Amino acid sequence: MSPRVLLVNDDGPPGPQSPYIYGLYRHLTTNLRWDVKVVVPSSQKSWIGKAFHIKEITKGRYYYPQEPYGMGEVSPASRPLNEGEVAEWVLLDGTPATCTNIALHNLYPGKIDLVISGPNLGRNSSAAFAMSSGTIGAAMSSALSQIRSIAISYGTVLHPTPNELFEPADILSGRIIQYLWNNWGNDVGAMRNGEIDMYNVNVPMIMELLDPEGIDVHWTHMWRNSYGQLFKAVSTPDATNTARDVPNKGPDVAGQYLTLESESRGDISKDEPAALVFKFSPDFQSLITPSVGSLPVGSDGWAIAKGHASITPLRACFAHVDHDPAAESLRILKL
Repeated sequence: MSPRVLLVNDDGPPGPQSPYIYGLYRHLTTNLRWDVKVVVPSSQKSWIGKAFHIKEITKGRYYYPQEPYGMGEVSPASRPLNEGEVAEWVLLDGTPATCTNIALHNLYPGKIDLVISGPNLGRNSSAAFAMSSGTIGAAMSSALSQIRSIAISYGTVLHPTPNELFEPADILSGRIIQYLWNNWGNDVGAMRNGEIDMYNVNVPMIMELLDPEGIDVHWTHMWRNSYGQLFKAVSTPDATNTARDVPNKGPDVAGQYLTLESESRGDISKDEPAALVFKFSPDFQSLITPSVGSLPVGSDGWAIAKGHASITPLRACFAHVDHDPAAESLRILKL
């Protein structure tokens, strides 16, 4: 039986910062013929993890995507579809995890079997990125409501990503989602009938997606990596400029924007009074492009570096499900 699906993300409605959600929605509804509801943040909400807004009032509007890219009209009230409009979505002025919880318990209570979060613009492989991911946070929010969930991220490898890779990535994701739905794994002691809480899927956006045989899909564990300094002090003239060096597009694009600032916007001079002004300015290059030899074989970081898609079973406590010691050799999923 087909699941009733909630589609969420952290990139917001279709647009330059959210290029993938509409394509996957159309694949799920048109090709798989699944019933899909969509509730997403009204604006980009990357790097926010599983946070909730607890003091702000969360307001929503309705969104009506149109072909071919999902751009559409926003309305304060629900209304019938106009000619050319595909569906009615909901935009919430909240975090990805907020969107999941409100959708499950306020908008569609008892009407959702599976939450799909994504596809994210950029990979969400490894602990350093997963712990900050709004995409994974939205899926975690579902798991903590005891609803199956899958987080999906499309890892940027080519800049810009060729449009012809979008559809094969959606097709592969659809096959992975179908497989997981029909073969959901078990986890001893899990909170939902002994089932694995959620899965984290990463698909590299590479030209091999166009090959007839496609790319391999590996079961993986999470690469347990770390990061150091994420923020830098800014000089007094820049104190009012709160723009971040890294756009809200996920970790893959971080390396492109690490040198945008001119020398005139340097760090605080030692001759100036100390100022508590900082901006997000990470150097993730070693996490995005590590040497393959440094990566644990069988990890999600290893898989994407090798050009493979990965599926990582997760517990809703930011921990991957333990592997069977007898099955530690490389495992490839045959779809």
